[in-house]
Amino acid sequence: MAIQAMKVEDFHSKLTSCAACRLAGRMAIQAVKVRDFHSNKCDTREGILMARKETITKNEILNTAFQMARQEGISQVSARTLAAKAGCSTQPIFRLYKNMEELGNELYDRAIEFFGDYYENFPKTHETPFVDLGLAYIRFAQEEQQLFKLLFVSENRHGKSLYDLLNGDRSTVVKEINSARSFGCKDPGGMFMRMWIFIHGSACMSLTDDYDLPEVETVKLLEECYRVFRNA
Repeated sequence: MAIQAMKVEDFHSKLTSCAACRLAGRMAIQAVKVRDFHSNKCDTREGILMARKETITKNEILNTAFQMARQEGISQVSARTLAAKAGCSTQPIFRLYKNMEELGNELYDRAIEFFGDYYENFPKTHETPFVDLGLAYIRFAQEEQQLFKLLFVSENRHGKSLYDLLNGDRSTVVKEINSARSFGCKDPGGMFMRMWIFIHGSACMSLTDDYDLPEVETVKLLEECYRVFRNA
């Protein structure tokens, strides 16, 4: 009887041990599955991010920075905010650019180019010199306030004068000065400076909604300024 009891006890002991092993095995497998699930999620996220890091180009970074400056203002463009907007980490930015100053210089050049294209496509319907340029400048301030501030109101013009910014690489101001000279203006350069005080002031006033003259009235004022300053 004692031997029989020991056999039964051993059987239950082995059964319990096997059950415990099976339970422990299932728990271990479940833990591995959970770990692998989270690992795969992390790998997927990191894979997407790493893929984005590898595929993002310098032009994409610059375009994103330009759109941020255009819509939100240049002060909102930092490495962190730019990375978030571009959908990458900050590493690709500093792999493509030495620092944010280098990016800022290219961004500023892009803004100059944008203004040049804006004026190039602006309707030019007036013969009086500087009128169309003045209209375009004021309209640009109204429609592209952040870029106008960046180019023409900011203290940091990246070593360029107001004349440089307006003239650009298309000789915009030179053409207007030559036109004024052909119309008999004795000092077209001086007249441009006098007229630009009015034009720039009007554009700056539009930033605060203090300039609300209709375009036809603006044209009359510009033409009057030209007549007054032509022989000054």
